Amino acid sequence: MFTELRGAVAAMVLAGVAAGGSPAAAADIGIDAENKVVTIGAFTPVTGPVPFYAILTHAAEAYYRNLNETGGIDGWTVNYVTKDDGYDPARSVAVTRQLVEDDGIFALSAPIGTATNVAVLPYAREVRLPVVGPIGGASAFFVEPNVFPLLPDYGWSAASNLDYAVNTLGLKKVALLWENDELGKSAKRGFDTYMEELGLAEAESVPFDVKTTSFSPHIRRVANSGAEAVILFGSNANLAAALKAADLQGLDVAWFAPFFTADPSTLKLAGDLLDGVYFSSWLLPVSSDEPEIAAYRDSIARYYPDDPVGVFGLNGWSNAAIFHKGFEALLKSGNELTRENLVAALETLEGAAVGGARGVTFELGDHRGTRQEGIIQAKGDSFELVQEFRAYPPVVFEAPKSQ
Repeated sequence: MFTELRGAVAAMVLAGVAAGGSPAAAADIGIDAENKVVTIGAFTPVTGPVPFYAILTHAAEAYYRNLNETGGIDGWTVNYVTKDDGYDPARSVAVTRQLVEDDGIFALSAPIGTATNVAVLPYAREVRLPVVGPIGGASAFFVEPNVFPLLPDYGWSAASNLDYAVNTLGLKKVALLWENDELGKSAKRGFDTYMEELGLAEAESVPFDVKTTSFSPHIRRVANSGAEAVILFGSNANLAAALKAADLQGLDVAWFAPFFTADPSTLKLAGDLLDGVYFSSWLLPVSSDEPEIAAYRDSIARYYPDDPVGVFGLNGWSNAAIFHKGFEALLKSGNELTRENLVAALETLEGAAVGGARGVTFELGDHRGTRQEGIIQAKGDSFELVQEFRAYPPVVFEAPKSQ
């Protein structure tokens, strides 16, 4: 099905059918071969309900600025154009049209948001626009022919946490606290499926609203269940509030949470209570000595000194790195510099190091970028890798089919 869709959309572009009915040149969109410049872009919420998400875009911009100053991609310079969408899906579509039709971008790189990226998919299919490193968590991304995500389905991350709790720490009574939206429901799907694989029953499963600030009743249910470990999938504020409620009730358990909470912002909220918490993570710790992580820290300090250095920024940095790897592979292939050939080049990545991620692989029909996670633990004011990256537990989900 995906091959047929790719062929159909490519044929539309080659036939000169683009948005608005204007002709589109398949070989030169966003490509200035004479000056060796490739133009790419992203939508980002500078205004709207989540302006702090601009940290993600700052990190992506820092990636490309650092890349250009250190020789570019085999001598090619990246022109990175970003536009504000206010975190409004309708505006995201309009902005993407502007980026394509006015700025002539070759691809989207690190566009921000789950709902916003999902909204853009129909238009991206229409013009065969690669969406590289969408910073969101929709399962639909994994099967879209022209979308290349790093972020995993949260079900796999929850299963990784559960695997460490049961098979490494030997804890059999595990409870789940889950945000009652797509994030938490995805985590619950993975948790439930892997618990069944392990032949275990949940100690407790408690949903909560993302705006929850008091976790006293939730913790009471967990305590009454006799749980030895708790996996929480929600925001850093949710995690901090739950840890405080557990401390007040004297609940002594092992705590687990997703990658994006392994961040100094969570430490600021939870203080010493964060010490010892485990996190499944497709990203290396921000404190890692790996060259890519050191480059992230140095670049943020140079280009955006007022931005915090943490998982949030490393996420943006790493998603920008996917386009770098894909365009580099395209240049090495010797194939014509087209969007379709960029997609094909990205599908040759296998076990690649991409920013703070490891083992990144894309295949035709299967665009799960990160296929493994490590376990990070909060220790004092730092975050340390306590289990090396390994493949996700054998949990199979049916991702929604491309439409």
